Amino acid sequence: MKIILTIIMCSTLANTCIEPHTFNKTYNNNYDCLLDGYNKSLEKLQEIGKKEINEYGIYFKFGCKELIVPKEKPDVKT
Repeated sequence: MKIILTIIMCSTLANTCIEPHTFNKTYNNNYDCLLDGYNKSLEKLQEIGKKEINEYGIYFKFGCKELIVPKEKPDVKT
């Protein structure tokens, strides 16, 4: 099972969210994905800074979802 992390940044002031960002990295379990989601959200929060976070009411949402990989089709010779 492979899991992907998607983070969305939103503003309570504008009552909107920007397009979700899905990371290329995959995780083997939900725990590792969630832990990285909290860490990446914290990093972005610190990067944006206290002033802008408070001014625009910025917050983050994130989720971890299983990546569905289709099975390979068998090579059928005719």
